[in-house]
Amino acid sequence: MSIINVILSGGVGSRLWPLSRKSKPKQYLPIFDGETLFQNTIKRNAVFCDQVIVVGNCDNYELSRKDLETAGLEHYVELIEACPRNTAAAIAFAAFAAQAEDILFVTPSDHLIKSGINYDAAVSRAIELAKKGFIVTFGLKPSRPETGFGYIEADSEEVKSFREKPNLETAESFLNSGNFYWNSGMFCFKAGVYLEELKAFEPEIYTSSKTAFESAKEGRLDFDLSMKIPSISVDYAVMEKTKKIKVVPSEFSWSDMGSFESIYDH
Repeated sequence: MSIINVILSGGVGSRLWPLSRKSKPKQYLPIFDGETLFQNTIKRNAVFCDQVIVVGNCDNYELSRKDLETAGLEHYVELIEACPRNTAAAIAFAAFAAQAEDILFVTPSDHLIKSGINYDAAVSRAIELAKKGFIVTFGLKPSRPETGFGYIEADSEEVKSFREKPNLETAESFLNSGNFYWNSGMFCFKAGVYLEELKAFEPEIYTSSKTAFESAKEGRLDFDLSMKIPSISVDYAVMEKTKKIKVVPSEFSWSDMGSFESIYDH
């Protein structure tokens, strides 16, 4: 059994245009103490993970390669999407590339996270739960009534509900209640458990992703086969349906760097 950091790097950061654009998405901008968010992600998770799988797209994989080389990482698996098919499929590709018992620690490449005791504790707990067969998500303790994020309602590690991005009044009620968390977009589970749940809830995504993966040449997915994959997020496809869900309430410093305001604050 290996613990694999699955780095999702297919986004273009459109909310930050023109700083972030198709030719140079935000995760590759060296504006964080001279490093990129992509490099930060690799280094931050190297302590927990034995391997790295990068799921990127045909427009940015060379930028990923350059960052991996600069970070000193020579051995990794690269999966290149022919077209964006959302996160359920992107994670499925990584799961097909792994062994069923391998733990996948799935992280976006464009989040700014502060390493330290709180982060280490959250990741270690998530891996522990994943080894027991749970599908784990990370809930971040909110610091403000944010309307740009989805929320998770929880009782300790038990997920009660997922909520869409709220209006300000609802976000304030979430913050005051104390049992709502920002949905971080980070996950942890066994590759086989994820594929079993995906197959049960979204068989079309499972089957078409498997076909595309098995027909890939040197990690490059075929465009026509990829276009047959339904474009659905992992939240809708699996997280909101599975009975195996757990949340790790977390207090590490986190930002999705999705706005100029968040970059200014940093």
